Amino acid sequence: MTAAPEQAPESLDLGIVGNSIVAALIDREARIVWHCVPRLDGDPVFCRLLRPTQLEQGVFEIGLRDMVSSTQDYITNTAVLVTTLTDSRGGAVRITDFAPRFKQYDRIYRPAMLIRRIEPIAGTPAIRIRVRPLFGYGGVLPSRTLGSNHIRFTAPGAALRLTTDAPLAYVDDGSEFVLNEPVTLVLGPDESFTESLQHISREFLERTIEYWVDWSRYLSVPFEWQDAVIRAAITLKLCAYEETGAILAALTTSIPEAADTPRTWDYRYCWMRDAYFVVQALNRLGATKTMEDFLRYITTVMAQRQPGEELQPVYGIIPSAALIERELDTMQGYRGMGPVRIGNAAFAQRQNDTYGSIVLAVAQMFFDHRLPRRGDAALFADLERLGEQAAALALTPDAGLWEFRGRARVHTHSAAMCWAACRRLARIAGVLDLPDRAAYWREHADRIRHAILERAWNAELNSFVESFDGVDLDASLLLLQEIGFVAADDPRFLGTLDAIGKQLRRGNHLMRYVAPDDFGEPHTAFSICTFWYIDALAVAGRRDEAREIFETMLASRNHLGLLSEDVDPKTGALWGNFPQTYSMVGLIHCAMRLSKTWEEAFWRGS
Repeated sequence: MTAAPEQAPESLDLGIVGNSIVAALIDREARIVWHCVPRLDGDPVFCRLLRPTQLEQGVFEIGLRDMVSSTQDYITNTAVLVTTLTDSRGGAVRITDFAPRFKQYDRIYRPAMLIRRIEPIAGTPAIRIRVRPLFGYGGVLPSRTLGSNHIRFTAPGAALRLTTDAPLAYVDDGSEFVLNEPVTLVLGPDESFTESLQHISREFLERTIEYWVDWSRYLSVPFEWQDAVIRAAITLKLCAYEETGAILAALTTSIPEAADTPRTWDYRYCWMRDAYFVVQALNRLGATKTMEDFLRYITTVMAQRQPGEELQPVYGIIPSAALIERELDTMQGYRGMGPVRIGNAAFAQRQNDTYGSIVLAVAQMFFDHRLPRRGDAALFADLERLGEQAAALALTPDAGLWEFRGRARVHTHSAAMCWAACRRLARIAGVLDLPDRAAYWREHADRIRHAILERAWNAELNSFVESFDGVDLDASLLLLQEIGFVAADDPRFLGTLDAIGKQLRRGNHLMRYVAPDDFGEPHTAFSICTFWYIDALAVAGRRDEAREIFETMLASRNHLGLLSEDVDPKTGALWGNFPQTYSMVGLIHCAMRLSKTWEEAFWRGS
């Protein structure tokens, strides 16, 4: 059989299947080790990834007796994952995993459902199917009720149904049987099927493949690294909760940023600072529908605020949801490294860069003529209210984008993003032919810019610094060029780039900072910071160096082309929550920055 059920993944060699309502993480041996219901931030009924204290539970396993090898890959340009397991006697099975998603009745059909098709492809393979969900974040073992072709898993206030044409007695018992013909397993709401599972699964599979191939066909991709960009784009789509438009930072909670660190956070929420970069990436990809949904989410967040209420840095996929942070004792943590947390206390922090992130993201609606809902005077008035708060808070202490829990400073990045908010509002006012408002916002922008240049530039270091009157550096200073605060050829930016390379670079990876924080010294490199560094090198004219580091980041991805939040620069191991949206956005951005154009690489070379 496969590895003993009490074992959990020791690396992030995981694939993701989903449909923008639910998603599942599947390891190399075709075990579903993470799956939240009824939506992306819900109860992880399969939570083996974080080692539930009820050790033999929390997994959906398809085991092969005497397995000797496995291969795994996606069907090209889709979110359909295929795992092939081979035994020592020449037997083999193919497992196809997907969440249905396709067009039906002029809308997208995307139920909270997973489908697993198991096919014998060689010999006489003996398999074992174990479906062992847990409810209540690993704390509640559900009751099981058998029907004619299904098993109901129930607990107070929760129900899940597995429908299958496999021998039900074997599935219920988790016993071994010989697989002579294909079988299907459908996991989802407690609803019955009226058609053949084989017919339904074949039809749903074909239509789901067709959907993803068609979706990928309309992406604007660079000439180089097309497969990497397409996989990143699909992953970004799978991390979007389509009902509200929210895009999650990651699908998991509490995967530590490094080995044996208490830096374990719940990332199943929507960070406002990611908004600008996500919208930018979706725009470059031409994924306008996902971008529209995300902008709809952001404007909903804006509309729900009370007058004068400060923005949260992070919101739930339902913006009004409470994100109270607490630790669980029902799971031991990834590789036994706790604590396991749900909720995120960062929601209550002041992070002033949030205002700039939202203004920059929503500004797309005033300049992008493809969008059916364009920015107007009413939306501008809403943004101006955010701008007033940005102008008032720009030069005040906050927790910063790294969400420090034990100190507050006037962070350069936060002040610069408030400057960017005022500057962008001036541009929007110009589009709306409001010269007085344009002048008003330029005045605020000039005031903030002057303060940043006075107090965040360190002449001795020949670099900007991470906070006013400070001496430390952090990777966010690389974004000063990206948001237009300084030009790429400005000696101050080039000096900052050099200083960051000397202090924060570890091989071909970049630390976010190296100064000790609330939890001591950081030990892993943030993937998005490395992508920021790659981009900064490219715009500074150091393209060969940028391409070399970019290739290192591509090699850091797992076997399916996915990235988590962090990379250990010494070992190359992936750490942090998975898959990390920001990391995939960085990959897309840098690939488009560095790639030869289609004209250069194709037409001129033909």
